[in-house]
Amino acid sequence: MMWPVLLALAGAFCLALGSALQERDAVRAPGGSVARPGLLLHLARRPRWILGTAAAGAGVALHLVALSGAPLTIVQPIGVSGLLFAIVLSAVFTRRRVRIGQVAAGAAVMVGLLGVVSLFPHTSVPPHLPLGTALVLAGVVAAAGTAAHVAAPLLPAGPRAVLLAVMGGAALGTTSALARVVAAGAARDPAAVLSWLTVLAVAVALFGGLLQQNAYRTGHFAAAYATLLIADPLTGAGIGALLLGEDLPADPAAQVVAAGAALLAIAGTAVLARARDRNPEARAEPPAPPPNQENRHDAVDPASPPPHRPTGRRR
Repeated sequence: MMWPVLLALAGAFCLALGSALQERDAVRAPGGSVARPGLLLHLARRPRWILGTAAAGAGVALHLVALSGAPLTIVQPIGVSGLLFAIVLSAVFTRRRVRIGQVAAGAAVMVGLLGVVSLFPHTSVPPHLPLGTALVLAGVVAAAGTAAHVAAPLLPAGPRAVLLAVMGGAALGTTSALARVVAAGAARDPAAVLSWLTVLAVAVALFGGLLQQNAYRTGHFAAAYATLLIADPLTGAGIGALLLGEDLPADPAAQVVAAGAALLAIAGTAVLARARDRNPEARAEPPAPPPNQENRHDAVDPASPPPHRPTGRRR
C-alpha cells in the first residue's frame, strides 16, 4: 500500500495547485453568475487555466494509478490533504492574507473527512460494474447536477458555491468509481481501457468539471474546494460500497463517530463559505433592497384624492 499512498499524496498536491490556478480565470470569465457549458470553451483558451488543468490532470493521473493498487476507501481520503495547500495557494495567487480562521476551518474539514472515511473497512475486492448499471448511475448524477445548475442562480454566492460543489463532487466521485473499474480491469488486460465505461467516465468528468468551475466562479474557492473534497470521496466510497463490493462500517460506535466527524467537516465548510473569505476578483452580488423602504407614493391608494398642499397665500 505504500506506493499507492505516496502517489495519492502527490496527486492531491497537484490537484490543489491546478484548482488554485483555474480559479483565477473562472472568476474573471464573462457570463452570468452561473455560466453555461461554453464556459469550458472560453477557459480552454486561457494559458493559465490550461496550466492549471495540466497540473490537475497530473493529479488525476496519479490518483488513477493509486486506484489501480488500492481501494477507493483508502485512496479517496488522501485527497483531503490538498485542502490546506489549496487555501494557501489561492491566497498567494490573489495576494490575500491567509486567515487563521480559514486554516482552522480547513483543518476541521480535513479531520472530519478523515474521521469519516477512515472508519470504512479497508478491503480490496476486484470491482465489476455492468454497463447498464453505469448508465443509470451516470443518468442520475446528470439529472441532479442539471437541476442544481438551473437553481444555483437563485442563491447567494456562498450557498451557490456549496451547491455546485456538492454536485460537481458527486460527478467526480462517480468518475472515480468508474475509473476504479476501468483501472482494475486494465491491470489485468490493458485493452480494458478501450471500453464504454471509459467514454462514460470522461463524459461525467466533463460535466463535473463544468459544475466545479462554476463553484470556483462564485469567489468562495476554499468553501467550494472543501465541499468537493467531501462530496467526491463520499460519493466514490458510497458507490464502492453499494455497487463495487466494498464495505461500510457496521459497528454502531463507529457509525456514531463517523456522524460526528461528518458534522465537523460540514461546520468547517460553513465557516469557509463566509462572505469575508471571498475572492475580491469575483463578480459582486447585487445588493438586496432595504426592508420597509417603499416609495411614499406607492403607499397611497390611487383611488383616493391627492393630498392637500398649502399654497403659501394668507387670507
